[in-house]
Amino acid sequence: MAEKKTDKKGGLGVLDREDRKIAKPRKFKCVMYNDDFTPMMVVVAILIQIFKKDIDTAWKLTMDVHKKDRGIAGVYSREIAETKCAMAMSLAREGGHPFMVKAEAE
Repeated sequence: MAEKKTDKKGGLGVLDREDRKIAKPRKFKCVMYNDDFTPMMVVVAILIQIFKKDIDTAWKLTMDVHKKDRGIAGVYSREIAETKCAMAMSLAREGGHPFMVKAEAE
């Protein structure tokens, strides 16, 4: 928003912008958690179908989750991250798997 400033003589000067910093929206990462029940092929399928990963990247991320107990499927705006996490868990639940994916702020 512009604000009128007066010059030294009391007249109107140049319009100056307020010194406000606009914060960028926070990003959220979709974190996948390892469990002992969800087959790796299900995780790979979710990564390909929901997170649009290619087969090689999907397998690498799946192995990261398996070895490190968690992995990041992607980083998105809050709404997109929450939607993708819900879709991934819904797809896993349809097959009877307890796969967990949560949107966490970066």
